Parts: sequence; structure tokens; C-alpha cells
Amino acid sequence: MNNPLLVGDATRAQARVALVTCRDLPALEDDDRLLLAPLAERGVTAEPVSWDDAEADWAAYDLIVLRSPWDYFYRYAEFLEWIGRLPAGRVLNPAGVVRWNTDKRYLRELAEAGVPVVPTQWIDAGDTFTPPAGEYVVKPAVSAGSKDTGRYGPDDTDLARAHVQRLQQAGRLVMVQPYLPAVDTYGETALLHFSSPESGELEFSHAIRKGPMLAGPDTGTDGLYVPEAITARDPSEAEFALAKQVLAAAPTGLLYARVDVIPGIDGSPVLVELELTEPSVFLAYADGAAERFADAIVARLS
Repeated sequence: MNNPLLVGDATRAQARVALVTCRDLPALEDDDRLLLAPLAERGVTAEPVSWDDAEADWAAYDLIVLRSPWDYFYRYAEFLEWIGRLPAGRVLNPAGVVRWNTDKRYLRELAEAGVPVVPTQWIDAGDTFTPPAGEYVVKPAVSAGSKDTGRYGPDDTDLARAHVQRLQQAGRLVMVQPYLPAVDTYGETALLHFSSPESGELEFSHAIRKGPMLAGPDTGTDGLYVPEAITARDPSEAEFALAKQVLAAAPTGLLYARVDVIPGIDGSPVLVELELTEPSVFLAYADGAAERFADAIVARLS
């Protein structure tokens, strides 16, 4: 499979890695392209491959790293069937983790384990939606890039009902969560972790701040994701502590993890999402982040 983005000298490369993307991002997202040079310097041939490429020879890769298959939820059953066919032990994060993490019902398990999670009302097909007081968010349990997600208030009840019904009619589990005021001021903190080349355990790499993204009811979004306003951030001790608690309750054997947190009503951080499937890792926002990720990948190859 000829690929103009082939990195490294194939005659001397010690390993071949697939960086999994989607058809809308055949050359990878810009941030993920920052991985190419560090991997090449470490003797690794890295190739972007769309997850649904019928010509891809997945068995030819020493490692398959999920990066930006951000259209997976449109063909969710097909995506899960594909990842289940990949060579055992070569895909990261592992297929079992991906199946668990792509359905946000995992948040219920983490909450039951004692992790402070944004309070969530779950609305299945046939359930009645009762709008909560104040501002709230409606979104599906299986999605990516904040697609099909909207922000509602007391004046938007009809629009919120229509959104919930639209998701229900499509057979999608609905989540309703309070819109936390800190999103508009403090923002959301994402703490990025990569596995240690020495121990294999997750280690903190860097963090970023996301500004508010939801301006109002869901009216559809062009592209793969809702645009984000990103800046570098130094997490607070409370955010570090929550991330540690979350990862202690998470599956093991991870190459990467992103813990997204927001201050709750009382100011203490709460978990919004634990991203273990295809998270943006914001390599451009911290010195050495791309090299740390590359080192984590190389260690898994050995």
C-alpha cells in the first residue's frame, strides 16, 4: 500500500505502525502529524490508515494505534466488528477497552466505584423526558467531537424535547446533564497521560484548557467535530487527584488516556469524560509531548 506520508527508511525500520484515522482525515489531523518525525527518529515507519480501508493489511503492522477515527459512531456496529477482527495484542488502546469506552455508560460504573462524575439522567427508547431546572446539556451516549450535543434552558423546552425524541427515534441512548457554570469561566481541563517506557504504567504528560463550546440548542455541525478553543494549562492539585482516582478505576494496559474534568457546583472537580479510544492529545501544547508519546509507542513495540 503506497502512502505519500510514509515516514522513515523502510529498509532499516525496526517496526511498522499504523496510525488509525478516518476517510475525512487521510493525512491525519495536524496535531497527530507531530508524531511522525519522533517515530521516524526512533526507527519506526508510521503510516496513517483509515479504519475502514478495505485494502489495509492490518496483519502487516507491528502495532495499530487509534488516533482519529472520528466518524466511527455513524457506523458503530461496523466499527466494533472491525476492531474485534484486528490482530490480538497489536491494537492500542485494546479492543475490549474501546468497546467499553465508546459507550458513555462507563460513567455509571466509575460513579459506582466512587468517582465524582457529572450527574446524569439516562433516557432510553420509550422513556419520558422531564426537563430539569436551569441550564442542561442533551447528548447521545455514543458520539464523538460533541456532535449531536446541545445546551438548553427554561426557554428551550420544545427544542430540547425534539432533540431527545430525535435521538430516541434513532435508537440512541440519551444523556441529560446539568450545564456547569464553570465551563463559561474556568473552562474544562484535559489531563493527558502516556504509558511509561520503563514501567508501562500511565504517567502524566501535560494538560490543556478547553473553552466553552456549546452556545445553544443542537442545530447540527459541519465537519467531524465542534471547533474547540485550546490553551495550555497547569492542573490544580484537586484535578491531579481526581485524574489519579479515575485512572485507578479504569481498565489497565493503556497506551494513552485523557481525563476531562470541570469544577462542579461546589468548586470541586468532577469527571466529564475519560477518553480512552480516539482522543485528541494536543501534542502542540507542551514541549516534549510528541516525543513522550513516541517513546510510549516504541516501548510497546519491544
